[in-house]
Amino acid sequence: MTSEIVINATREESRVALLEGGQVVELYIERKRDASLVGNIYKGKIIKILPGMQSAFVDIGLEKAAFLYVADIMTEMEEYYTAFLDNGTERLDLYPKTAEEHLSIEEVIQEGQELFVQVSKDPIGTKGARVTSYITLPGRYVVLMPNVEHVGISRRIEDEDTRTRLKTIAAEIKPKGFGLIVRTVSEDADIDEIKRDLEFLLLLWENIQEKKEKVSAPCLIYNDLDLAFRSVRDFMNHDVERLIIDSREEYERVKEFAGAYFSKLIDRIEMYEGKEPIFDAFGIELDISRALGRRVWLKSGGYIVIDQTEAMTVIDVNTGKFVGKESLEDTILKTNLEAVKEIAYQVRLRNLGGIIIIDFIDMEKLENREKVSNAFADAMKKDRAKNTIYTISELGIIQMTRKRVRESLGRVLCEQCPYCEGKGFVKSARTVAYEIFRKLKKMNLPADTAVMIKANPSVADLLSDEERHGIEEIENAYDIKVIVKGDAHLHQENCEITVL
Repeated sequence: MTSEIVINATREESRVALLEGGQVVELYIERKRDASLVGNIYKGKIIKILPGMQSAFVDIGLEKAAFLYVADIMTEMEEYYTAFLDNGTERLDLYPKTAEEHLSIEEVIQEGQELFVQVSKDPIGTKGARVTSYITLPGRYVVLMPNVEHVGISRRIEDEDTRTRLKTIAAEIKPKGFGLIVRTVSEDADIDEIKRDLEFLLLLWENIQEKKEKVSAPCLIYNDLDLAFRSVRDFMNHDVERLIIDSREEYERVKEFAGAYFSKLIDRIEMYEGKEPIFDAFGIELDISRALGRRVWLKSGGYIVIDQTEAMTVIDVNTGKFVGKESLEDTILKTNLEAVKEIAYQVRLRNLGGIIIIDFIDMEKLENREKVSNAFADAMKKDRAKNTIYTISELGIIQMTRKRVRESLGRVLCEQCPYCEGKGFVKSARTVAYEIFRKLKKMNLPADTAVMIKANPSVADLLSDEERHGIEEIENAYDIKVIVKGDAHLHQENCEITVL
């Protein structure tokens, strides 16, 4: 399937959309005031060690201290690739080792120690950035890993002949004391292209090392490429037909960058000349609006509901208006299979990460549950983020995890509702009215006392109309006078009771 990259660049922000078959499947937004830190390299200082968490806080010069796990000090952190041992006969997965295989963090680092670290996860929510002392420098064709001797081939390259060819090239050009990961885009690259990429990365590493010796912590040593340049480096594979940009300045900058390092790509970079805004012309703005909604309708009339919390996302599948034409089991299966494609699409588009729970409609037959599970696994194969999908349960629930490096689309574009404080609901006016009744009864006011109640107009109107009899009962029972006044500045859940 052919792909396109569409870039909308303004003074305030850059937005990059990856389209497959004309549909947006991935969206990246980088604002000048809040640019991604992933890939940046810092000279930091250990400010606090947490033995119970086997981790430490590192001052890298940001508002919040970065978080460093002991596993990110002791082991290779790459989770996307398969490495070959030196004899070329055995393959080894580069997963972080378990905590039991590590020394304790107090034996590895000390407070006050300066440390060379790289950001592996942007600050998310209330958490600071996550860092690792294991440095990786990504180029277009390879990723350079200083101080590691492994050679890795991208798992997305499935053809064994291609894997063997690239493994041979990597083993031939790899300098001693460095590791190499051959990226997916290298499938069609020759040895000279890969060599040039490696030479650039080695020069970059040399410059980083020189700067590191001249500065004291905390200090930024290396700033990774901005979003437009990363799009050229990371997304422009053989499936991408063109990259189109709506800013003349950004277009010239990207062409110059591509000409210097990736000359084969220049002919695929275009300037957008249309009068209509580029994201409107490609229908991207509509997809963004749709991606912010809680409910997503399916073509059949069914729908999915997506609820996101800080650490988990729950997706619920419903038949909605779809009643089917055959048996109930058949209707449920068709709805679930249709939902599979939409869920996989929404997970990528919204960049949902962490734990994801998908509640499909219950299916009685085991074979139907397996059909849905297999279809979902196939649909998620295009996802470039690392994900792990577990077997569907008897209740039709699929659990999965997806690597989270940056905030989800909803968290980037939206902020917590200041009215409901992120709960998604507020107490009803009637509930607040009844709470006011209880507060008045608890006050034990002396007779002939006047009380002023200030409440949100929705609550005040209710107290003055439908619930007026409740006020009258309290007035008669306690021999007091109650005055109700609406105040639009008060939250619906709050009220002020003043004794006059």
